[in-house]
Amino acid sequence: MTIPSVQMNDGRKIPQIGLGTWPLKDHDAPAVMVTAIEAGYRHIDTAFRYGNQIGVGQGIRDSGIAREELFITSKLDGEFQGDDKAVAGLDACLRQLGMEYVDLLLIHWPMPARNQYVSTWQTFERLQASGKVRSIGVSNFKPAHLDNLRAQTSIVPATNQIQLSPRITRTDHVAYDNAHGIVTVSWSPLGQGSDLLKDPVLARIAAHHGKTPAQIVLRWNIELGLVPIPKSANKQRIAENIDIFDFALSATEVAAISALDTGAEERVDSDVDGH
Repeated sequence: MTIPSVQMNDGRKIPQIGLGTWPLKDHDAPAVMVTAIEAGYRHIDTAFRYGNQIGVGQGIRDSGIAREELFITSKLDGEFQGDDKAVAGLDACLRQLGMEYVDLLLIHWPMPARNQYVSTWQTFERLQASGKVRSIGVSNFKPAHLDNLRAQTSIVPATNQIQLSPRITRTDHVAYDNAHGIVTVSWSPLGQGSDLLKDPVLARIAAHHGKTPAQIVLRWNIELGLVPIPKSANKQRIAENIDIFDFALSATEVAAISALDTGAEERVDSDVDGH
């Protein structure tokens, strides 16, 4: 199976679907990584905060796949904001993963009350120049955070990973990202903790295509140029979630799914919360 990629603003490419790894633990992660890689995943998303990078790295080695065939994303949380703390954070991630570099490193949350995400980003710019990180991006950043970042630094984030699903379409965030060449990555794309996948609109479209509601939602992400990172430890769902490249949604279907937006607030307000 060939997974399409999206080109980022630094010229590198990111596979258009990835495997989210929260809340996997180290002891479960190796088997899940092997399953996912065998199913065709080449994009794995983890974070220092998740506490599973040792297991993720072990699973990747167990799979036997060459490192250069994979796209690995990690994130540094608030513990590593300010001064040059991100240098130690990246080194810790690389030790845990057993790797010499990550493909994408993200600031996990802006935490604007600390007023440190700009200086942290400046450290990220130096880390990218070091070769230990191929691309740099952010997570849970609102347009105002990105405006501030762009005004004070020289590199525009390659990606912005945000909570996004048909119930929370975040069209303003996506429009901003698109306008500035930032790839939007969707976390919780299947509406974790909600009844999204029971929606009759999704059921109708799924029946038409012979797919599951989850596959329809993930394909909707693809049609919009987004990069979803669904999480699962279930072998069948891992395989189903990536089996979305043999059909397409019509413009009418995409619009019907987008219309499911409830206007709900994001799960955590990144102006006041985060980690």
